[in-house]
Amino acid sequence: MSQPQAAVGASVPRVDARLRVTGRSKYAGDNSPDGVVHAVIVDSTVGRGRITGIDAGAAEAQTGVVKVISYLNAPKLPPLEGWYPPPSTLRAFQDDRVRFFGQPVAVVVASTLEVAQHAASLVEVSYDAQPPSTDISAAEPADDPETYARGDADAALEAAAVKLDLAYRMARNHHNPMEPANTVARWDGDKLTLWEKTNWVSGTVMAMTAEFGLPPGNVRVIAPVLGGGFGSAGRTWVHTAIAAMAAREVKRPVKLALTRRQTYFGVGFRPAYEYGLRLGSDRRGRLRASAHDVRAETSSYETHSEGVLEPGRMLYSTPNVRQVYAHVPLNVNTPTYMRGPGYASGAYPVESAMDELAHELGLDPIELRLRNEPADDESTGLPFSTRRLRDCYRVGAREFGWHRRNPKPRATRDGDWLIGMGMASGVYDTARSEAQASVRLDADGTALLQSGTSDMGPGTATSMSQVAADALGLTMRKVTFRLGDSLMPQAPVHAASQTMASVGSAVQDGCDKLRKQAIKLAVEDEGSPLHGVDPADVVVRGGRLHVKGNPARGETYQRLLARNDRTHLEALGSYAGAPESGGKFSFYAYAATFAEVAVDAHLGLVRVRRMVGVYDAGRIISPRLADSQAIGAMIGGIGQALLEHTVTDHRDGRIVNANLADYLVPTHADIPKDLKAIYIDGEDYEADPIGVKGLGEIVIVGVAPAIANAVFNATGRRIRELPITPEALL
Repeated sequence: MSQPQAAVGASVPRVDARLRVTGRSKYAGDNSPDGVVHAVIVDSTVGRGRITGIDAGAAEAQTGVVKVISYLNAPKLPPLEGWYPPPSTLRAFQDDRVRFFGQPVAVVVASTLEVAQHAASLVEVSYDAQPPSTDISAAEPADDPETYARGDADAALEAAAVKLDLAYRMARNHHNPMEPANTVARWDGDKLTLWEKTNWVSGTVMAMTAEFGLPPGNVRVIAPVLGGGFGSAGRTWVHTAIAAMAAREVKRPVKLALTRRQTYFGVGFRPAYEYGLRLGSDRRGRLRASAHDVRAETSSYETHSEGVLEPGRMLYSTPNVRQVYAHVPLNVNTPTYMRGPGYASGAYPVESAMDELAHELGLDPIELRLRNEPADDESTGLPFSTRRLRDCYRVGAREFGWHRRNPKPRATRDGDWLIGMGMASGVYDTARSEAQASVRLDADGTALLQSGTSDMGPGTATSMSQVAADALGLTMRKVTFRLGDSLMPQAPVHAASQTMASVGSAVQDGCDKLRKQAIKLAVEDEGSPLHGVDPADVVVRGGRLHVKGNPARGETYQRLLARNDRTHLEALGSYAGAPESGGKFSFYAYAATFAEVAVDAHLGLVRVRRMVGVYDAGRIISPRLADSQAIGAMIGGIGQALLEHTVTDHRDGRIVNANLADYLVPTHADIPKDLKAIYIDGEDYEADPIGVKGLGEIVIVGVAPAIANAVFNATGRRIRELPITPEALL
């Protein structure tokens, strides 16, 4: 066995920190294979209709232009057959239909980026345009809503002593990572290599094999470094197929990068929601019923769904619940997951309504939540694996100074600023999926681990190295973790807060296997000081195997392997993931977020002054990385609550603020210094072998409603639409 080391639980620096801050990390677009040419996409300038003509003559006449590809001359792709992830019916240049503004209608390939950009501006496209449908409030929902019910919500609401009937709106949000989407594609015969911005290399392999009718072994995807993603790189988008198609057509490697503006049309977004919520309780605040009527935008050619109903289904004890989730097809590109997908949107109405109910009843918002704590998951009937939400409330209230909150709205001032405090709960599903990781211990006592996972920011290589170091009994500097290549052992999509639980468990398994190999080799080796020792009595620390309680009797990995003429030991670690059906427990992570805001009484300007987040997220592998995730999520939640709003011109479907000048994201001036994250001690070994729950999503769930509730406490104005703008408060 290994002994406890200093790696897991220590705030170690990121292993790739120096590479990142010195600009030596190699992103997808930094790759330039011999003979590479550049591709620029031509976008549709109408939101719906058909292409009636494409004149590429002026573009093709430019020196350096290699080819212009559109539906007029693109190769026909094979039919998509059953595969995962689900295929998009938006395929590269296969017909003349325009489904949304900004849809790719042609691509120009040229010797330099500048030539390709200029030539793309010369391509003339004519359309038979039709009025697009882009307004969720004016469009009709699809005929197949998702529904859930327990008890009789309508009857219980009618009989409830206290009733609230509320309506919420949440604007569309775009991801805006630092690195825009980009692809470098190269064909070697019938084999395709992609250097791709993706956090799912094996998913991109599956997408490209389906798109081009290739055997899986004919596609390799390389993506060791991402410049942020927040959900935008979790699936394969049409620009990747365009790059691959262009490379095959011109028989040269092709580099294609979306502009900042094109990312608003090309890689999804957090969908807009309209959320009707009715709550009923008794006079003591016990919830009797809730009814949730949700409208969510999706594209006209795909249906995007996410867990927006989950918080209202299981967060509080409610015997009667009815939920309807209606998709509203629009002439937009398909939405996708964005940090805290579904849950971050669903928590806003639920947690705002709980705050409103607490005010109506004259109860402290924490007390109301405590009175409605469920004993089990009422949506499944299963017990929770762990649920330390009460501890989150207690610790958060103490650390934040909740007792200083004046429950009377608009009662606390600091000069012209109205001061308010608010809090909200959060919940997020604990996902786990099948994963593998290879482990190799070399004769020099260093270890190399590999897995086809990704790192879009949380520090995957660092946290995996921490697990491996402890399991192998090595120091961190002796461990190297490589990732982001589809030739490596398979891993799930780097999303849904599942990487640590899934890949981390595979790393633990592989390292355990390898350590046991080494111990077996030692106890069976007559030349080893450990010969004949019971393997259970051998521990490893600092790269040295020794008898438990007798450090003098032992030897290093290097000496053991050298004496046995072994260049290395290796093992393949695996993790089966969550059970396919059923299970004994309900698995979630939890949060309690506390926020203090100041609102300018004359201008309606909102400033977040401080925030505390408390999390029940199982075992924390790396506190420094965890803090980075939590504080980043608080900043993202400030954006969701106060700033981020995609604006569409419904006349043609154009996004009018498709740039970082007009689409507002939090800057340093918007962020307080006083942001604090706290983690409740505890592991969840029912969830996975290393006791983690996942952290990257839960930390944003509840931030926006905590801010909204603080705004009410400051102003007495209940704003039920995100973002909360100064205009809404004047």
